[in-house]
Amino acid sequence: MFALAFRRRRLPARWLSRRIWRRRLVFWLGAIAIGGLSVVFAEAANWSQATFSAAARQFWWLPLIATPAGFAACAYFARVMFPGSQGSGIPQAIAARHLRTNDDRRRLLSPNLIIGKVGLTIAGLLAGASIGREGPTVQVGAAIMLQVAIWGGLRNERGLILAGSAAGIAAAFNTPLAGIVFAIEEMSRSFEQRTNGLVLYAVIIAGLASLGLVGNYTYFGSTSASVIDARDWTLVVVCGVIGGLAGGTFSRLLLDGSRIAQRWIDTCPRWRSLALAIGCGVIVSLIGLLTSGATFGTGYEQARSAVEGDSLSASFWPAKLAATLVTALSGIPGGLFAPSLAVGAGLGSWIGTIVGTGSTGLVAVLGMAGYFAGVVQAPMTAFVIILEMTGSAANVIPLMVAAVLGFGASRLVVSRPLYHGLSDRFIEEARRRAVIEEAGGRAATERRDG
Repeated sequence: MFALAFRRRRLPARWLSRRIWRRRLVFWLGAIAIGGLSVVFAEAANWSQATFSAAARQFWWLPLIATPAGFAACAYFARVMFPGSQGSGIPQAIAARHLRTNDDRRRLLSPNLIIGKVGLTIAGLLAGASIGREGPTVQVGAAIMLQVAIWGGLRNERGLILAGSAAGIAAAFNTPLAGIVFAIEEMSRSFEQRTNGLVLYAVIIAGLASLGLVGNYTYFGSTSASVIDARDWTLVVVCGVIGGLAGGTFSRLLLDGSRIAQRWIDTCPRWRSLALAIGCGVIVSLIGLLTSGATFGTGYEQARSAVEGDSLSASFWPAKLAATLVTALSGIPGGLFAPSLAVGAGLGSWIGTIVGTGSTGLVAVLGMAGYFAGVVQAPMTAFVIILEMTGSAANVIPLMVAAVLGFGASRLVVSRPLYHGLSDRFIEEARRRAVIEEAGGRAATERRDG
């Protein structure tokens, strides 16, 4: 009895609560699921890209058929069977945090969408689309954590969506710091004291699950080159400014193009969405053929080779930018992270060729920082994610400078951050649906009273 009294006096009540431990267990299992699924997703995506590349090398004409057909199939299933799976997935996660009702959140982050997002992204890569898996992993991670909230009876759904998004980025790129910074800067645009613990725990657990399955690695290889003299600092400025302007131009074209495409599709959704997807598929296949297949897929191989010291052709980065833009406008599921980083690496390689430098790896990572910061307008996320993905520990300050300059240059072109601009569509759809449902409810009440 003395021992029991001692335990009750010494241990806080929360350590003895079965309900609290059940919630913690569900949360931990959710974070482990994000890490495990991200690894499976990565392996499937790599297989899809390799399969398409091998087939395209053997049959040069194959992309002219497979890419438009694959785009059409992905767009159809995304619209009919998995609505809300279109595009990157990050705008959906951002929108879900802003929506007020659980039903609206679950429309964007349902278990059905987890299946659709993963499956259609893999199918898109199998068709040669210029997409990545990192943005989709964010939506998948957010959806898993929303289900954790539902199954575990947890109240802080917005915080769990944020934690799942951060864990998705961390597990997808093997970049735990970038996952945390991404959650603060890009997803929430603020630091929330109530959710910082959730984000940290989710990133750690998902990261450990990923490390346990595939080990530690740098996503885009590594470079030992560093900024040394005045010429190198000139490259920092040039890569930051030109990269930011190019990234801002991409964002502006995508935001404006998405609005125009959506207005055109709304008049005849089924047939015009298919026509748009097929047309975009034809353009992407032609760009791929003109670049000998370099613009198909994520761009991972090209970016890695640039970081490790190989120069890319001058035509790669504008062609990859165009292929990524057209793919994003098609409405098929797929992310922008990896293709954007590949464009940045190609841009940096091109700048290095013009200015003249013996360090191709250095200009590649500087170009990545400037362009990616220009696309997403999240400079902290940009330099941290590139720092972790390339092992460029000697270039912390130069990457910061390039990212900040890229952010500033991008703001001259477009004022609205890309992912938040794209999320407006999902928020507006939820508001329209609420107005229609409210009007229907009033009409039903009036008929009943009458």
